[in-house]
Amino acid sequence: MTAVRTVRARLGADGRGLEVLWVGTADSLESRVAAGEGIEFAAVATGKIRRSSNPIKMISPANVRDMARVPLGVAQARSVVSRFRPDVVLATGGYVAVPVGLAASLCRRPLVVHEQTVRLGLANRTLAGKAARIAVSSESTLPLLAEASRARALVTGNPVRPEVLAGSADKAVQALGLHGFRHDLPTVYITGGAQGSEQINGLVADVLPWLLTRANVVHQCGPANVEALRARAAGLPADLAARYLLTGFVGPELPDVLALADVVISRSGAGTIAELTALGKASVLIPLATSAGNEQAHNARHLEEAGAAVALLGEVTAQQLQQAVEPLLGDPGRCAAMAQRSRAQGRPDAAERLVDVLLSTAADHG
Repeated sequence: MTAVRTVRARLGADGRGLEVLWVGTADSLESRVAAGEGIEFAAVATGKIRRSSNPIKMISPANVRDMARVPLGVAQARSVVSRFRPDVVLATGGYVAVPVGLAASLCRRPLVVHEQTVRLGLANRTLAGKAARIAVSSESTLPLLAEASRARALVTGNPVRPEVLAGSADKAVQALGLHGFRHDLPTVYITGGAQGSEQINGLVADVLPWLLTRANVVHQCGPANVEALRARAAGLPADLAARYLLTGFVGPELPDVLALADVVISRSGAGTIAELTALGKASVLIPLATSAGNEQAHNARHLEEAGAAVALLGEVTAQQLQQAVEPLLGDPGRCAAMAQRSRAQGRPDAAERLVDVLLSTAADHG
């Protein structure tokens, strides 16, 4: 879903007249994004597997029902692929990718699998053996591939929206009215995603008075959480309150807010990691514990091992968050070093790299 405009523009710029068809589930976010970009969209049936460490729990009514939908999805996807006759099929993981990837194989259309996370997801592990090329977001993913697949694998990174890379700190100050912010203090951006994170919000509320003595804070908390957090912050001294922006949602200003931020506190989904590393941001990552395959924890741990972030795993306390953030705010050199190591992990040209893989695969099988 990221970098849709970039991918589409590069495909068109190649001069081959390649058309883009997006296949997903009906009434999904992808269907709405495709409509907004003027891309034809086709829906197929599919179902996800609810994983558990207990094999008996895997045989649940919901899993049985969803797995029974997969053959129908494959048949529908095969019809779509046969009609559209794509030069190349791109699968980016998730349960909806499986019927489409299998349909590409059945129709003898070249398949490119792209893994957005550090570890291989179940869908991409299923499809890797049928793929002409396997694109991964990190070098650390390569050893996780079966030996027979590694020769077809290459590192592209994870595409980032081009606008994220073009932010301006001054524009953030003007657009959000951050005139109470002190220029001599670092700025912390806190986000739990579009809907916010109760876990992150609660931790931040507990350390907020301490945090504001050391930094300016932009806190994107989710629309449903604004009033409760505003009430908790009501007792802040005026000088501290002037350095705190609480907002339910950050829209077009996000690139500018990221440009302004010295430290980011956030989840560690694949898209977030791609943006933070492309920009070279020091970060404290609090993974979503319920992410599929625990992928967010793997992402966060990978960056921490590279010295590019601090990962707070498991049951996180406010004291742990404070201890993680304090060295970054108190030592500009340490923060800058982490930012540099973060940038070394980033691939701002990932969208272009992935498009090159698609075009070369199409040419090889044309």
